[in-house]
Amino acid sequence: MKERRGEAYIQKLIKEGEHQQQDFKFEISDVCKIAKSLSAFANTDGGRLLIGVKDNGKISGVRSEEEQYMIQAAAELYCTPPVVYEMTTYIVEGKQVLLADIKRTEKRPVYAKCEDGKLLAYVRIADENILATPVHLRYWRQNESQSGELTVYTEREQHLLSLLNDHRMLTLNKCCKLSGLPRPVTIKLLARFIRYGIVEAIYKEQQFYFTQRNS
Repeated sequence: MKERRGEAYIQKLIKEGEHQQQDFKFEISDVCKIAKSLSAFANTDGGRLLIGVKDNGKISGVRSEEEQYMIQAAAELYCTPPVVYEMTTYIVEGKQVLLADIKRTEKRPVYAKCEDGKLLAYVRIADENILATPVHLRYWRQNESQSGELTVYTEREQHLLSLLNDHRMLTLNKCCKLSGLPRPVTIKLLARFIRYGIVEAIYKEQQFYFTQRNS
């Protein structure tokens, strides 16, 4: 009975397909790639990894207990800070499927260690893990601040907002170029605007754009 209930649950998840809070993995052979997925889920809305499921939703099954250890290593040793997750095993079509449920972390960013040892943070957009921008990193640091920041509409704030209004969507590089502001200042202002709901980041054509929110 327990296995049948579990099978129905996993089949229901598979029908959803891959999306912002769900990813399928045929197998785990690269701990760095798994750490990247964990970082993206933890930095965004949390999510689920279904291991032993092909991209097309077919059940392949987990072939070795080693994959559980690789998930643990990715979460605890290759993510900074470590990622909180829950692991559950299901039997589906006579095969073992692992479900790793990743929680959204309150202390962001979560960095993933690359093969060269570099630490990078990711976000989950639709069914992709995307490298976080410097604006994301600054936004997370601002959110962690206990003192908070008051947005004062000085000339430079008004200038940047006017540019976003006139051009509708701008990349970070375009914001820097058109505003004439130093890159660190532009990053700080965009992050502050996002924090207070004035601006939002939109991922389009494989890059992030910044635009004013509709009032």
